[in-house]
Amino acid sequence: MALDQSFVGRTYPPTDPYEVGREKIREFAEAVGDANPAYTDPDAAKELGHPDVIAPPTFVFAITFKAASMVVQDPQLGLNYDRVVHGDQKFAYTRPVRAGDRLSVTSTIEAVKSMAGNDIIDVRGEVHDATGEHVVTAWTKLVSRAAEEG
Repeated sequence: MALDQSFVGRTYPPTDPYEVGREKIREFAEAVGDANPAYTDPDAAKELGHPDVIAPPTFVFAITFKAASMVVQDPQLGLNYDRVVHGDQKFAYTRPVRAGDRLSVTSTIEAVKSMAGNDIIDVRGEVHDATGEHVVTAWTKLVSRAAEEG
């Protein structure tokens, strides 16, 4: 069943703040195999003009994807998460994520469409720090695969 187009433009409340820690950044950088010293060494990050270590660009995915769960779990939307796959991801940064940031995400449904029986939903996550400064916008495309016939 196709998702309701009237959900386009719906915005969900901001998430509780997520505190970005040096250790989480280091663990993420190691997990993705990125040895950039700005991710693990505060002095190296300061040499680049940052107040503390910064996170790899895809680090924020974990925060924004968790925020998108408010959309996915909205019973009125009717998305069947058992059939959902992650279709695409994009980021547009105002500044890097830094250790010590307290980030909140506000999710908005940007598009809802059906294609070949699949429901496709685009969610935009606006990430702001504790002062309200914009840090990054993340776009997540989720595809709810069509049920198999038979």
